[in-house]
Amino acid sequence: MDPTMSRTLKTGKFRNWSGSVTTSPDAVHYPTTIDDVSEIVRSLPAGRTLRPVGSGHSFTPVAAGNHAMISLDNISGVVNVDRQRKRVRFLAGTRLHLIPQLLAPFGLALANQGDIDVQSVAGAISTSTHGTGINWTGFAGTVTGMTLVDASGDARTYSIDDDPELLRLVTVSLGSLGVIVEVEMQCVDSFDLLAVEGAEKFDDVLDTWEERTRAVDHFEAFWFPHTDRAMVKSNTRLAPTAPAPGGEPKARTWLTRTIEEEVIGNGVFAASIAFTRRMPTAIPLLNTLSAGAMGASSYRSRAHEVFASPRRVRFHEMEFAVPLGDGPSVVRELRSEIDRRGWLIPFPFELRSTAADDVALSTATGRESMYIAIHVPRATNPSDYFPYLESILRAAGGRPHWGKMHTMRREDFSAIYPRFDEFCALREEMDPTWKFGSDHLRKVFG
Repeated sequence: MDPTMSRTLKTGKFRNWSGSVTTSPDAVHYPTTIDDVSEIVRSLPAGRTLRPVGSGHSFTPVAAGNHAMISLDNISGVVNVDRQRKRVRFLAGTRLHLIPQLLAPFGLALANQGDIDVQSVAGAISTSTHGTGINWTGFAGTVTGMTLVDASGDARTYSIDDDPELLRLVTVSLGSLGVIVEVEMQCVDSFDLLAVEGAEKFDDVLDTWEERTRAVDHFEAFWFPHTDRAMVKSNTRLAPTAPAPGGEPKARTWLTRTIEEEVIGNGVFAASIAFTRRMPTAIPLLNTLSAGAMGASSYRSRAHEVFASPRRVRFHEMEFAVPLGDGPSVVRELRSEIDRRGWLIPFPFELRSTAADDVALSTATGRESMYIAIHVPRATNPSDYFPYLESILRAAGGRPHWGKMHTMRREDFSAIYPRFDEFCALREEMDPTWKFGSDHLRKVFG
């Protein structure tokens, strides 16, 4: 169990990772079996609500509950493995960082991952969490089956083999249909990643974004505002025994990774953020130094070791998915808005792309997407920045990540998700009394 979550929940208070959401539920449940989950739902007093929570990494109040909350941290592990079809069924509380060791005996891996792996399987699915790679969907697109405990306390099972349209409708639900207890995912053979990283001119990266995105398996870029440079990461998938094209790169040792991720990536960056709080005028210079320090490097490692990295410096985040072809122009418009307003932002933008999928409430449903993630330090008031940038992203048809900050409501989502009203009708049918509701969910689905 994540120690932060254990501490906050057991004291009767919930605080999300960034500190932007706090609540004091009446009760917090830690079931150990699916039958326990059913009993908790059935015994919930009339008029009270129950919200499932995973790692608490969402920046919105999506997991926060006013009355009762339920953590599935004690319901974790693999249920079964279909070796022939490479489908793996997980208990919903399984944390993403545990999955590589669970799948290793079967020679399997998750098809793709994001750069943070503290989330639970159910949480990642329910909020349409994603990684990068134009040939790969987010987690929700890999779901082949699911079981949830509904408002009556009964277990409902969904399968892509039995009713794919229904499964795709319920996969991303923000926990509004019930408590997800099992998730079956389409996995792949285990693989390594050959990572090539370096800094380039930001305008060149934007000019060739789609070309670069299609040239490698996984491509992403980090741009520090007030600079003309971006850090780019290109990852190529390799079978564990396959030789790397052009020869094997220098091995990335434990010490090297610790220095890069903990000392430089977190320690030095944390010191920089602390300094800019006292002297914000130094932000452009420090951003320039950070961009200039991004030297070229390459290494090979197991996929999950390349995809994910620790995030010790806390922040607030907003992320929108826009149509792939429009992404670079939207980023340029955001850059112009920052310059026009004279803002000083010390955190980088993160830019990624994914394949289209057919999951009803997935942020990439029906279209290849470019994801634009904007961060500000935890000590900064995000409302001073995000709403103004959100208007640009919304004008481009952007869809907000369900677990990250936005101001949108049901009428807004109805206009950008073809099946949104269908989902709302199903939610009303399955939970008419809002047993799994919250103030936040009423804004989204009510």
